[in-house]
Amino acid sequence: MKVIGAGFGRTGTTSLKAALEALGFGSAYYMTEVFTHPEHVEFWEAARRGERVDWEAFFSGYGVAVDWPACAFYGELMEAFPEAAVILTVRDPERWYESTLSTIYGIRKVSAGPAPVRLAFALASLFAPGVTGIARLADGIVWNDTFDGRFEDRRHAIETFERHNEQVRRRVPPERLLVYDVREGWSPLCEFFGVEVPDRPFPHLNDTREMRRRLLGLVAVSAAAPVLVLAAIAALALFVRRALNPPAAVRRRSGGRGVRRWASGGPLQ
Repeated sequence: MKVIGAGFGRTGTTSLKAALEALGFGSAYYMTEVFTHPEHVEFWEAARRGERVDWEAFFSGYGVAVDWPACAFYGELMEAFPEAAVILTVRDPERWYESTLSTIYGIRKVSAGPAPVRLAFALASLFAPGVTGIARLADGIVWNDTFDGRFEDRRHAIETFERHNEQVRRRVPPERLLVYDVREGWSPLCEFFGVEVPDRPFPHLNDTREMRRRLLGLVAVSAAAPVLVLAAIAALALFVRRALNPPAAVRRRSGGRGVRRWASGGPLQ
């Protein structure tokens, strides 16, 4: 591990991820990794319970960790990887809150909505287990542990955001910390690491519109899941019913042939 991202989600962490990968720091671990590796949920839940976990083994193959859930454990990661730099991505608190409320908080509204919505979301796990895995992690690590179940309380959420940033500033040695606004582009990042500025535009990614598009896809999967399950059950029931009760015309044809063959001394078919 070379770089630890201590900033909350929706502070430019996706752009930071892409920038660090472009600079050659290796693959970055990000919340979306759980989509493709739903088995990771157990590791993070163990870390959340305070159990001893093998950070080095878990992050084998990754050079960077940004966004939730990693930022919630930046202190543990600092101890596990004492040579790693720490980047605190920052953003205007009011804009950060509005962005988070209108994007990733939508996952909680789906997973914790009315009973039919919760059922649909649960059924979605049959087709995309990473979806419910991310919801579980977000509920536990982000909305409950970090924001005490009060994220919709704007003042409380912003105070938590600012308190976290100040804690990072105090805890991380200055020579190891970069406080960074992704709007500044390549220069502060490259200067901090002592590398050349790439001859390409800085990757400003994952804006609010794009995140909302992804959330709509998540809702679509959740809504489609019960429909697909019910359709499969209905198709199976129809198949079994027809197998056990063939149409009358088929019964008459097969029965007639059987009687005639039996009467003529031939075997039944």
